[in-house]
Parts: sequence; C-alpha cells; structure tokens
Amino acid sequence: MVMFPGAGFVAEPDIGSPRILLATSNSHKLEEVRAVLEPMGFDVIGLDDVPGSHPEPVEDADTFEGNSRLKAIGYAQSTSMRCLADDSGLEVDALDGAPGVHSARYAGIGDDRPQRDDANNEKLLGALDVVPDARRTARFVCCMCLADPDGSIMAETRGTFEGLITREPRGDNGFGYDPLLFLPDVGCTSAELSPDEKNARSHRGSATRLMASELIRLGGDESSGA
Repeated sequence: MVMFPGAGFVAEPDIGSPRILLATSNSHKLEEVRAVLEPMGFDVIGLDDVPGSHPEPVEDADTFEGNSRLKAIGYAQSTSMRCLADDSGLEVDALDGAPGVHSARYAGIGDDRPQRDDANNEKLLGALDVVPDARRTARFVCCMCLADPDGSIMAETRGTFEGLITREPRGDNGFGYDPLLFLPDVGCTSAELSPDEKNARSHRGSATRLMASELIRLGGDESSGA
C-alpha cells in the first residue's frame, strides 16, 4: 500500500517508474508535485530537465482550466512526452475573483519571481485595505491537465484551498500569495505551514492526488514518450 499525504490509502500501482513531465521551471511547484507522486513510483521531471528549447504556449484563456490545457498540450507536442501542466492562482471574493488567471503578474512589475511576488502581495493588500476581515474570503485554485504528444487530453483535475486574506504577510515557507492566505482553523497562513502540512491540504496537493488516481487508471507509462 502507498499513502497519499493527508489523503488515506490507495493500492500501489504495478507500473514500474513511469516518467511524467511537469510543465514548469518553478522549483516550488516541482517539489510539491513530486512529494505526492514520487512515493507512488512516478518519476517527475521539469522543463529544465528536458534537452532543447521548447516554446512557451501563450496562456490567453480566461479560466485556469483553459490555461492548463494550453500548457499541457503545447509542451506535450513540443517534447513528445506525456505532459502534466497546472494553472493556479488566487481568487478573492471581494475583488470579484481577482487576481484569478492574472495572479502571477497581478502587479505587472518585478524582474524575477521574488520581486513579482512582493509586488503582487503589496498590490493585493492595497486593494483590500478597507475591506473588513469577515469579507476577505479567498481561495487558491489549481487546475491540472494531462496531455499526450498527439494533443489528446487524458485527464483533468481541480483543487481548492480556502482561507482569508490577512492584513500583512506572515511566514517564510511557500511562494506567491502563501504569506497572505490565513487559515482560521489552524491560526496561521499557508506560508507558516510545514511543506508536509501544506501539501496535505493545499489546492495543488489536492489536484495532484486526484491526478495520481487518473495516472494509475491510465496505466502509467504506456504513452509517456520517455
């Protein structure tokens, strides 16, 4: 038996070591997905592990689902590998769901990821400055799509992570808006959780566990192209 972190037990698949390309160069995302899939025998690699140059698909869909499909299909075709892609972000109810699909570049400034994260967090706090605590409800959303090199979509999953936007950043773990999503039931932000605690309850952890079940159903390495 193999245990999904925070999600009970499932039967261990007899599929060897199937290789899955995760369409990202974000080391934090790779760590979170690997923490779920690698104990089950999946070999998860990122774009930096694939030789050659692969054009980045234009993410111009207006939903997380749409962008995850664009990335999964685009990179599966350019790498000739079965590809898993996610699109994720933050939805704030008081802002009518913003920043949503624009979460990564919400502020529109910053030369690298840490600078963009700081600018995004600062802009979000400014936008919610006069919003009372009870109305600062929000959630992280993660939509995952698995595509084959022929462009066919094999599976899709969705996970959410509910909380409230705090008044100031708290915590050093995670990335993006993690320091701002307060979890009332545990009295801390997402960035104050340990990696294992975060993976057990986060949007990406949930979507990845659901995708693991789909990968087992699909038979693992049949058409990975690796």
